[in-house]
Amino acid sequence: MSDNELGTFLRTCREAVTPAEVGLPTGPRRRTPGLRRSEVATLAGVSVEYLTRLEQGRDRHPSPQVMGALADALRLSVEARIHMRRLEKESNGGDPCCPTASAPAQTVRPTVRALIERLEPTPAVLFNRLSDVLAYTDGYERIVGPIGLLDSERPNLIRFLFADERARTAYPEWDSVADDQVASFRAESMLTDPHAQGFADELTVIAGAAFTDRMAAVPRLPRRSGVERLTHPEVGPVRLSYETLTLPDADDQRLVVQLPADEASSVALDRLNGRRPGGLRAVSG
Repeated sequence: MSDNELGTFLRTCREAVTPAEVGLPTGPRRRTPGLRRSEVATLAGVSVEYLTRLEQGRDRHPSPQVMGALADALRLSVEARIHMRRLEKESNGGDPCCPTASAPAQTVRPTVRALIERLEPTPAVLFNRLSDVLAYTDGYERIVGPIGLLDSERPNLIRFLFADERARTAYPEWDSVADDQVASFRAESMLTDPHAQGFADELTVIAGAAFTDRMAAVPRLPRRSGVERLTHPEVGPVRLSYETLTLPDADDQRLVVQLPADEASSVALDRLNGRRPGGLRAVSG
């Protein structure tokens, strides 16, 4: 992982905002994507030199006021502001806002397990911060079991994607899925977390550039909802709409629930579940 995640994040956000979004004119000679440093500095009320030091990692102690001003200038969402604050805490060696020094959770609270059981036959799966599979519905098993995701003693989605060649057949949009999973890993695991670092080292050895290039790329926030394509060996192509629900911090877990994204996928899931057509209705994105 980079030791300047905060600076890279700020630069990425700056380059993603257009002048028009912040009420600035768009000139014909803009060699920089998004906003210039001088423009962000003016909007945030800081000097260009100071913003440069932040982006380059030469200053790792911005005040909460400066962080808030930069977030306003960059039009960051609430989620992005929380992420930026966590990166700032990590970069200056302070106490993280969400402690993750303990081992990744491997147990599931009874009420969470009961909730998952009540979601049947909907595909749903519970992950910890390293994407270990902790619990799942029978509906989820019927989808990912045949592609091999659950074959190992301790299944892990990221490890399956990068270490099992069957994953590239199962996920037609493998690159996009891999991008999202690495983004989730980077967002949920702190640089000081030895468990995350050990997992990253393992995948570096196993997967090589396919993993390390993504870890070295400009960080972004993971998508918490969307549509994912899967090629199932029994029912063929399916499109699944998914929503990610984050459990309380003490659980350190996230629940992903999937629903068919079109009528053909709805029929395919009903076949897998042995239900009459229409059991799981499609939802539009």
